[in-house]
Amino acid sequence: MQYLTDPKFMERTLKLPGAQPVEVLEAVYKSVVTDCPHSWADCVAWARNHWQCQYSNNIRQLLHNFPPDQLTSSGAPFWSGPKRCPHPLEFSTSNDLHVDYVVAGANLFAQTYGLKGSTDRAGVIKILQEVKVPTFIPRSGVKIHVSDQELQNSNSSVVTGEISRHTDDSKLEELKSQLPTPEAFQFKLSPIDFEKDDDTNFHMDFIVAASNLRAENYDIPPADRHKSKLIAGKIIPAIATTTSAVVGLVCLELFKIIQGHKKLETFKNGFMNLALPFFAFSEPIAAPKHKYYEIDWTLWDRFEVKGLQPSGEEMTLRQFLDYFKNEHKLEITMLSQGVSMLYSFFMPAAKLKERLDLPMTEIVTKVSKKKLGKHVKALVFELCCNDQSDEDVEVPYVRYTIR
Repeated sequence: MQYLTDPKFMERTLKLPGAQPVEVLEAVYKSVVTDCPHSWADCVAWARNHWQCQYSNNIRQLLHNFPPDQLTSSGAPFWSGPKRCPHPLEFSTSNDLHVDYVVAGANLFAQTYGLKGSTDRAGVIKILQEVKVPTFIPRSGVKIHVSDQELQNSNSSVVTGEISRHTDDSKLEELKSQLPTPEAFQFKLSPIDFEKDDDTNFHMDFIVAASNLRAENYDIPPADRHKSKLIAGKIIPAIATTTSAVVGLVCLELFKIIQGHKKLETFKNGFMNLALPFFAFSEPIAAPKHKYYEIDWTLWDRFEVKGLQPSGEEMTLRQFLDYFKNEHKLEITMLSQGVSMLYSFFMPAAKLKERLDLPMTEIVTKVSKKKLGKHVKALVFELCCNDQSDEDVEVPYVRYTIR
């Protein structure tokens, strides 16, 4: 929608880091070209293919990657405990739930593009008989993440290499040339705001059908319309009451910080349960204090190090080590960034010699094998240090500013 209404949308999108410009323009291309309907029949076809993707093809792909008899690396069944083994569904116009999904989905899709919908189930079934659904063939090499942590790690990984960048650039140019101009697009896209209490807007119809179809995939008992509406209704109060109250309490504490209050007892921890209702406030506990030489510090403190020298060149590892020896009278014995060890006193002489005169960011990139994005303005380093009496001392993290 922003592509059609915001003149600076393309300019902002092209400035996004990594592969995000390609991903955003692919989504726009899908909305205004690939999936763009021109009639009610197109909306029904879209809903039918969406059903096929969500409740049949995706499940088949999942079972292709993780068959029902799949074992983990420890020899235990993969599909066990909280992981139920699903089964794909077969679409049938004689199944009311399947038709419910298509009718509701097609009407919502039509509303988005300003097309006229229909409640004629017989007419929808007649259109469905003409819809060509592509035969699904499971793909090899598709990566399916089995945990939230694995998904997060995948999203945070950085793709490098000239080939990848060249592919993204050429794909970007191709998408830009194929997208119709906002002026030439014949439909006005409109977002749909959820409203559970209007029984004619197809919102609850779609939620009931979608959730019960997914429940059928996993052999979970279905929920009727009344129960589904109760569940959906609880989401809105949760956002409008508890969440807003928490935000309000947080803002009150932020005001105190902005006003410059320093006394710990001025600030408050809050606990609330709106169902009882119960509110309780307490003074926060001070962060534990640590000490090196005569300097007290807590986990909120940092060594602030400017990576760029007055000459415009970046600090080298040798200069970094000398800085702490001269300014803080600390001898760094180990230096790491994340899981990457950048320096240690037991490092082989050849490797140490190679790194001493390299800029810090170059060492980080080389050791971690990840390129630093343009959005990264500072790095966090962890230190192990000895004081002047050669005793090991605990010290704060380092915030190393590079931009």
